[in-house]
Amino acid sequence: MEVLATVNRFTHYVDELQHPQQRYHHGKPSEAAIYAGIIGVGCAIGLRRMMHISRGITEAELEHTVNWHFTLDGLNAASDRVVHLMDRLDLPNLLRRLPEQLHTSSDGQKFEVRVDSLNANYSFKYFGKEQGVAAYTFRDERDLLWYSTVFSAAERESAYVIDGLMHNEVVKSDIHSTDAFGFSELVFAVSHLLGFSYAPRFKNLPRQRLYIFGNRKGVDRSAWKIKPAGYADDEIVIQQWDEILRMIAIIKLKEVKASDLFRRLNSYSKQHALFRALKAFGQIPKSLFILQVIDDPVLRQAIEKQMDRIEHVHRFTRAVSVGNAREFLQAEKEDQEMAEACKRLIKNCIICWNYLYLSQKLEEITDTESREALLDAVAHGSTVAWRHLNLLGEYDFSAEKLRDSVGIRLPKLGG
Repeated sequence: MEVLATVNRFTHYVDELQHPQQRYHHGKPSEAAIYAGIIGVGCAIGLRRMMHISRGITEAELEHTVNWHFTLDGLNAASDRVVHLMDRLDLPNLLRRLPEQLHTSSDGQKFEVRVDSLNANYSFKYFGKEQGVAAYTFRDERDLLWYSTVFSAAERESAYVIDGLMHNEVVKSDIHSTDAFGFSELVFAVSHLLGFSYAPRFKNLPRQRLYIFGNRKGVDRSAWKIKPAGYADDEIVIQQWDEILRMIAIIKLKEVKASDLFRRLNSYSKQHALFRALKAFGQIPKSLFILQVIDDPVLRQAIEKQMDRIEHVHRFTRAVSVGNAREFLQAEKEDQEMAEACKRLIKNCIICWNYLYLSQKLEEITDTESREALLDAVAHGSTVAWRHLNLLGEYDFSAEKLRDSVGIRLPKLGG
């Protein structure tokens, strides 16, 4: 609670949680009620159970705050405020591999849904005979969690990769990594045309097919150590080029999410011409990337490091979900996404507090050797840490408990 209150003092993220009818509604819930709602929903505790373990708020106030002031857009905007503050700090840049390039990653995490839900689906591998969903999270190499969504466990994660890269106003990715579940030739094609470098971690690289353009008569391939296994259909790409550009323009203008377009293209009984053209186009940047991965061990290590970090975030998510670490309590898709947004807001507040605390410690250290040791620890570690926080027990939302006991000060900010 202290972390949420301290970060709000610098970002005022609670201002984003407004009543939908501002013209006729002049009241505003207390900050304590907002914090209680964020914890009750985001930590999978539930509002009724939250009331039994809380002091300083009433049940009516808590329910009114969540029902009338919590919206998906508002919660995402609140989290963006926290991410924007971290983006302006100097300390997170120590975690960047290259100062001129920002490496991001995304991965899905499975959660069971025990209530009847149209958004959930069966997956024996993860849920046995039960149903569940996937919470898909995006992070960059500075540990900023800048986008998340929830979809059926039966859907492929690759359809949602472009959504996180486009529908965010703070983090601008240069190179993005996923695991094998987030990979497809369509993602290679669309990300290339949008100006992103796509760098997935292939589960079995030798099994991936390499492609080359056709009509390469007279080329001697006997000396090639790595040979292509097929030809890219450039004719279908030329035929559908205008449609490809129209689709990219729609995604670029954010008129429609890429995941909606991918679902539509996959819904045809036979592969749509635009689908086949994007797949053929994506085979070329995919082949070039595979050759680059084979030749560049530094790139391979960077991709592996990014995927290890996103899996560490999954452990962070389990720790924050103190009520039900592996379940969603909500049935509707929008309610599930609101719960995920609350959870992401809590995680971002903890990471932001860690950065503010470490920045203050660096300002206080006068010994050069100790300062360098702390900088080295930050550069080779992670601020996704929660062992110093108490996530269990009763919640006291009195003014005394929400007071900053550490005395965090805002460091000098960049642009």
